[in-house]
Amino acid sequence: MDDRSNKLLLVPVLTVLFVMIGYQYICPAGSTSCRFGNGESFPFSKYPADVKRESPDPDEDPPFRFPSKFNFTSEDLYRHVDFDIKGNDVIVFLHIQKTGGTTFGRHLVRNIHLERPCDCRSGQKKCTCHRPGKAESWLFSRFSTGWSCGLHADWTELTSCVPAVMNKKQKKDAPLNRRNFYYITLLRDPVSRYLSEWKHVQRGATWKTALHMCDGRPPTPDELPACYSSEDWTGVSLEEFMTCPSNLANNRQTRMLADLSLVGCYNLSSMSEERRAELLLSSAKRNLLRMAFFGLTEFQRKTQFLFERTFGLHFINAFTQINGTRAAGITVGTSTRRRIEELNALDMQLYEYARELFSRRVQYCHHQERQEERERKRQQRRRMKEQKASQIQQQEDDERKDAEQENTELTVVTEDYSSQVVRW
Repeated sequence: MDDRSNKLLLVPVLTVLFVMIGYQYICPAGSTSCRFGNGESFPFSKYPADVKRESPDPDEDPPFRFPSKFNFTSEDLYRHVDFDIKGNDVIVFLHIQKTGGTTFGRHLVRNIHLERPCDCRSGQKKCTCHRPGKAESWLFSRFSTGWSCGLHADWTELTSCVPAVMNKKQKKDAPLNRRNFYYITLLRDPVSRYLSEWKHVQRGATWKTALHMCDGRPPTPDELPACYSSEDWTGVSLEEFMTCPSNLANNRQTRMLADLSLVGCYNLSSMSEERRAELLLSSAKRNLLRMAFFGLTEFQRKTQFLFERTFGLHFINAFTQINGTRAAGITVGTSTRRRIEELNALDMQLYEYARELFSRRVQYCHHQERQEERERKRQQRRRMKEQKASQIQQQEDDERKDAEQENTELTVVTEDYSSQVVRW
């Protein structure tokens, strides 16, 4: 009885041992192919043993996406101008007060690597920026053509004035050229810009000679009342500066980028305040989006990078980020800051839009650079493979020719030997 029981127990024991040995053979220690449970794999792959899965290209990026609050498209982000400095292309710099435009304007005339650099002479405010081989300017800015369309001319003034001024500067006997105008500008954080303008006015700045032309005429005194009765506003307090309802510092960036003809220029009675604000902001955003380039004062190096990528022009020296501005040294309370933001509500919205667009364009340019670098590497690898294949083919051809030559020589020797045998 005991022998029979032992035999019966031996069968399942041997079975278990056989299963364990088989399991260890199929799934050796350390293997990840035999785990079970959540997300686990199974003993056999869904791919046949003789089929190797294609591994991803290590140089390949995942698909580029544009997560954006404003739903920018790739067309909005892509900016590249085939700027023909020898032809009829003109860069027009829209210089908004207190956005760092003076520094950027100097970069344009003194710091770009050009075949024919701008001629900037000591003691002169303007430089001569002529095209190679032509006595014609490729740049319309404060430091090249001066304030030809008025002091700190805005988008409304420039678009109606610049073509006429450029044609007037052209020689009388020369045929009028159809030019391509590429508008550029700089924007700045609205609160910092506003405080900087206040300090500038406090020191005596007036911009009285600004024309503010719109629909062929400047605004009347009733449409644009002065904020002060004296020669200037020297010593004005921030509270006084904020109190004047006709202060052009309020929403200056939006107004200078918008088409003022859409809102009746400076006639505030032509429509409701809400409707006017809506039209101004939408027009400023649209014009900013269509501009060839814009930069942000707070991001100097990225501004330089984006300009160079857009126009294919390169600066000699790198831009410097200066954060110790006069505005940065001004401390205002929470309530005052909130009041400034309210006075510049349109600029606040415009700057949010601009910052997002600027950031996405920089990101897009970096993505393009990586793609170009990968393509360059692919082309290099392809050329190396083709060169190697050509060398192998050449070597094979040489070996074949050597073999053919040896066969020919052997045939000649054999025939010669055969003829000699017959003769003997």
